[in-house]
Amino acid sequence: MPTLPYAFKDLSELPEPNADSILSQTVYSDDTVKVTLFSFAVGQELSQHTASRPILLHILQGSAVLGVGENRLEAEAGSWLHMPANLPHSVTAKTNLHFLLTLLKGNP
Repeated sequence: MPTLPYAFKDLSELPEPNADSILSQTVYSDDTVKVTLFSFAVGQELSQHTASRPILLHILQGSAVLGVGENRLEAEAGSWLHMPANLPHSVTAKTNLHFLLTLLKGNP
């Protein structure tokens, strides 16, 4: 395969998490951005926390309840969210769930 000046990854076959588990896999990382694929089994939760940098969350498959600050958002495949640094957030999978989380590493 030729060397490309960009990153490319086929995400058409998403990993199925085992019951009661959360999987994470780094898709891409450089000095400015880190992209991680998360796969949650139904009912799994990432409790409220913060990130020191802005993040982007894009749901690829499934549905979830996202806690964002004081709000609760129903999200499903195609939902996209930008969160500034230090905003408390959480994720609860209503179904098996797959999403990309992009951590922006530039200046906060």
